[in-house]
Amino acid sequence: MNLLASIPSPGSNAIHLGPLQLRAYGLMIALGVIAAVWLAGRRLEQSGQGTRDDFSAIAVWAVSAGVLGARAYHVVTSWNDDFTNPINWFKIWEGGLGIPGGLAAGILVGVWRIRQRGVPVAAAVTAAAPALPLAQAIGRIGNWFNQEVFGRPTDLPWALEISDGKAAAAGYPPGTTFHPTFLYESLGNLVLVGLLLLIERKVRLRPGALMAVYLAGYALLRFGVESLRIDAANEILGLRVNTWVSGIVFLAAVGYLVLRGRPPRPAPPESDPSSSAPHSFEPAPET
Repeated sequence: MNLLASIPSPGSNAIHLGPLQLRAYGLMIALGVIAAVWLAGRRLEQSGQGTRDDFSAIAVWAVSAGVLGARAYHVVTSWNDDFTNPINWFKIWEGGLGIPGGLAAGILVGVWRIRQRGVPVAAAVTAAAPALPLAQAIGRIGNWFNQEVFGRPTDLPWALEISDGKAAAAGYPPGTTFHPTFLYESLGNLVLVGLLLLIERKVRLRPGALMAVYLAGYALLRFGVESLRIDAANEILGLRVNTWVSGIVFLAAVGYLVLRGRPPRPAPPESDPSSSAPHSFEPAPET
């Protein structure tokens, strides 16, 4: 017997705590940010090149820029009639954050803030590398509550059940089950966290190069997930924009690792000039 017949979707996208109502999507993103800032701050402090307070101050700017960049990326790459109303651009609680845009904006603003704090950029970027996929792994669960970011129909034991209305909006009959691509990405990011920590221990890399390892790993993961997704998105030459972006980021990250990922080899020790000079032997004095 299969352990799972299917994965049911939550009946609501909100969590009620007495009179307080929390949007589950936003809550999961917030929890992901908290976990990432904790991990990165701890790693930076352990490196001896900064403090947890340093990383918290950096994160305020980087996370804010990342959310804005992620929303802008989603609006541009998933443009539809709803977005002709500018008010809808800001309805983040309804879902719709493009991680590539968030990473680009967050990393750029984060590096700027790192320099302002006087923290070595390579140390802060290395500390943040495994924290980013940790945040993504937690944040992706928010898509489950919104019944979004699912893939093609499937009858696998872990197929995702969605409401009849969501199935009809996707163009499928009621009762259709789908690939839970949000879950694939979440689990893949957790694996990526472990791999980054292992690579850091086993492979000698140039300071800061661990971020390139993360970008290459996430781009590869996203490339595979995009091949299953069926939600509306802009395409170029028959491929989703996110697929192109993933491929470009993967090639750029791997190229950097090949050319600049390893630290330079130490220069050979200089030989003592006196040791290579010809020796002159004088006769011993007569006794």
